[in-house]
This record gives sequence, C-alpha cells and structure tokens, in this order.
Amino acid sequence: MKDLIQRYFDAFNAHNTEDMLACLAPDVEHHVNEGTIRVGRTAFAEFCAHMSRCYDETLTDMVIFVNEDGTRAAAEYTVNGTYLETDGTLPPAHGQTYKLPAGSFFSIADGQITRVTTYYSLSGWTAQVS
Repeated sequence: MKDLIQRYFDAFNAHNTEDMLACLAPDVEHHVNEGTIRVGRTAFAEFCAHMSRCYDETLTDMVIFVNEDGTRAAAEYTVNGTYLETDGTLPPAHGQTYKLPAGSFFSIADGQITRVTTYYSLSGWTAQVS
C-alpha cells in the first residue's frame, strides 16, 4: 500500500488531479485541515480545483508509513508553496512563499484510499504570509 500513497503524492506534486482521483475510492472521505468533511471524488476534485487556483504547492522530505495489514497509512512532509490568489477570509495573496511541516493520514480498502486527513498549522501558515 505504500506504492498507492506514493502514487497519490506523486500526482499531487505533478498537479495531476485525475491521477490523484484514481487512487481514491468513489466515496472517499476527505477530512480537510480546520474544515468540513467532504465525501466523494467529485467533492475532492472541487477542493483540488480551488486549491490549485489559490496555491502552488510541492511536497518534499516525504516519509510514508504503512501498518502491517495495509489498512492505514501516514505521511510526513514539508509543504513548499506560493500563495497565488486570496482564499476567502485568509490574508490577501500577493505571491508570498511559505514552507511548513504537514502530515496526512489514510484509510485504505480494496486497493483504494477511503479516507484522507491532512494536518498543518494554519496559524504558522498565516504568520508566514501576513
């Protein structure tokens, strides 16, 4: 299952939402950092479109962990980004760059990701772009 998680993140870094979606179960639960839970590939694709409009991000220093039976995984990484367009009530965007540690947690069934939960410090990000 480590290969599945690696494919997901390779697609993220390639800005290839279609390849990310191919890793996900149709009813995937996407637990967004400090946001609501989105369910399904369509909601995930809409989130990705919004994020791509507002942020340009690449993940580095990736370490992936998988439990023995392959039903859970986690990844720790560094987010390297540029804030492209003001996102809602967040600080105004004017091309600020940022770098912060983050992590994702996954549930896996039948060779697909059924849950993605992502964590990072929003206050840390805000301090960097303000």
